[in-house]
Amino acid sequence: MRAAVSQIWDWLSEVPDPEIPVISLTDLGIIRDVEWQDDTLVVTVTPTYSGCPATAVINLDIENHLRAKGIEKLRLERRLAPPWTTDWISQEGRDKLRDYGIAPPIDGTAPDGDVAGRITALTGQGNLTVPCPRCGSNQTRRVSQFGSTPCKASWVCNACLEPFDYFKCH
Repeated sequence: MRAAVSQIWDWLSEVPDPEIPVISLTDLGIIRDVEWQDDTLVVTVTPTYSGCPATAVINLDIENHLRAKGIEKLRLERRLAPPWTTDWISQEGRDKLRDYGIAPPIDGTAPDGDVAGRITALTGQGNLTVPCPRCGSNQTRRVSQFGSTPCKASWVCNACLEPFDYFKCH
């Protein structure tokens, strides 16, 4: 079976991220390319970081999903450069993160985003405001640089007192 590349992207948008199942792999922006090379479908994946422990599960989920759709010849390729950045998370993915209770990354604080904003955030001299995904308050503070996964930091809302994860920019 040789499906159109646009159909394959649609199918890949049905594959959830194993760590945050409310967003798909395409929402997360880790699917970098889909192309046919002769009769083999090649899907290129960039992990969120090179040591991501979910990579094997992600590859297995992609393979199982596409084989269930009738793709017989499939090759997954891993692309580490350029490195994944939170700027690649789609707006829909950011909305889904927020609805799930995870504050999405703040625009302009990723490495390829606004340099001044990133320097300010990294040096702690700025006032990175992470709105609470539960009540929307800006009265929040970071509790720990590391949250439930290495990609997230732990924050708490001073208004509603709820803890939440912030998807760190990289």
